[in-house]
Amino acid sequence: MNQMTDISAPTQPPLDDEACWEAVLRRDRAVDGRFVSAVLTTGIYCKPSCAARHPRRENMIFLPDPAAARQAGFRACLRCRPDEVGRDRLAVEAAQAFIAAAMVPPSLEEIAGHAGYAPHHFHRLFKRATGLTPAAYARSLRAERLKTALEEEGGSVTSAIYEAGYNAPSRAYADAQRHLGMTPSAWKDGGRGVTISYMVVGSSLGPVLVAATAKGLCRISFDEDEGELRRRFPYAEIVPGDAAFSALAAQVVRLVEDPTQPVDLPIDMCGTAFQQAVWAALRAIPAGETRSYREIAAAIGKPGAVRAAGSACGDNVLAVVIPCHRVLRSDGTLGGYAYGLGRKQALLERERGE
Repeated sequence: MNQMTDISAPTQPPLDDEACWEAVLRRDRAVDGRFVSAVLTTGIYCKPSCAARHPRRENMIFLPDPAAARQAGFRACLRCRPDEVGRDRLAVEAAQAFIAAAMVPPSLEEIAGHAGYAPHHFHRLFKRATGLTPAAYARSLRAERLKTALEEEGGSVTSAIYEAGYNAPSRAYADAQRHLGMTPSAWKDGGRGVTISYMVVGSSLGPVLVAATAKGLCRISFDEDEGELRRRFPYAEIVPGDAAFSALAAQVVRLVEDPTQPVDLPIDMCGTAFQQAVWAALRAIPAGETRSYREIAAAIGKPGAVRAAGSACGDNVLAVVIPCHRVLRSDGTLGGYAYGLGRKQALLERERGE
């Protein structure tokens, strides 16, 4: 396979030995490429997520990369192939840049060929690194271009559609329904023509605003009311939820009371490709576990974008359903939470059964 030379590896802050050891115990894929673990008794070095049996802590040291391990006299594990991690990460980043530069979404074969991988293998590699398939990533980027074009003053909906790279309005409208939650014309006009049902329901953590379009939930928040929806969508039709909507709201409250239960609720939220990747990574965190902002950034293939990952967590509009409360600072402290650290702590304690 061809190795790419047009992208350099991202600069990543080092982890201390204790953090490295904990990542090895978790077999954490999110930090693959950040360091390698070397076993003194066998002379082998591995990536953190290696499935091999863990050695004793006193027999393991941590080195910044495979080159440092080889220089110290260790040899690569044949099971986890740690030397391939850096190449895979660079391949995904190169593919992201290739997709972003193309006005018309390239095919999987074109993307994989640019990265130097077989299509089927690269499809799995890309999704594991970003939380999205290459096609979904391309659609998200194009939908975000459409959103930006629609927000420009003076332009028409039709010109925005073609400016974003769509060949026909039908595809743009289909993507807009998926990523914007409404048609392009409705988005451009502050939600005009869209009906949003809402209900404020009680919970043990305080009042919860639950709102949804015909497609699914578009906002879950604490301590908010109808006014927040009108601020976000000044021309949408905002209506109280009916009996059927009450059942949906009740499911949200049950999730607040027991955030360990499986989530199978319809959602309708828009976001950039980066935000969607972060939100997908959040939903992949098992209940009762936490990740750092740095680990989330690494999980989506953007280890240097820690602040941006934090901002994407803050932009989450579906509290609890998208579990941004499971993200902590690198030092283990709670960090931020839009609805108060007390609620964040309470949700985490419920997940741990405390």
